[in-house]
Amino acid sequence: MKVILLEDVKSLGKKDQVVNVSDGYARNMLFPKKLGVEATPKNLNDLKLKNKHEEKLAQENLEAAKSLAKDLKEKKVIVKMKGGEGGRTFGSVSSKEIAAAAKEQLGLELDKKKMQIADPIKSFGVTEVPIKLHPKVTGTLRVQVVQE
Repeated sequence: MKVILLEDVKSLGKKDQVVNVSDGYARNMLFPKKLGVEATPKNLNDLKLKNKHEEKLAQENLEAAKSLAKDLKEKKVIVKMKGGEGGRTFGSVSSKEIAAAAKEQLGLELDKKKMQIADPIKSFGVTEVPIKLHPKVTGTLRVQVVQE
């Protein structure tokens, strides 16, 4: 009997996969526990439509991330820090401060966890910070650190 899995089943398959199992296993194990449904033409068509919808949403998210990356390339965020001698700051600029400044100045909600700052920003000037917007898209935001 062919069954469409509704959830991941260990040693059988992943969600939305069509597998061939014995009739008894399907009727006694998969159907009562809502782990799968019979692979009727209607259910297979529903699965196909669901997959197309998910692909369309993924494509829209990718396009939105690309456009946001293009917008970020042209924008700059200014962060104010106290400074000492030799153009050094007291402390460093964190991703939390950059995210707060981006929200305040540009109106953009950027996730601080997705900012990939290799070394802490401890000097005044302009630094480019890469931001992971999508698994396939990384944008860069220019951060200018100025003295208060």
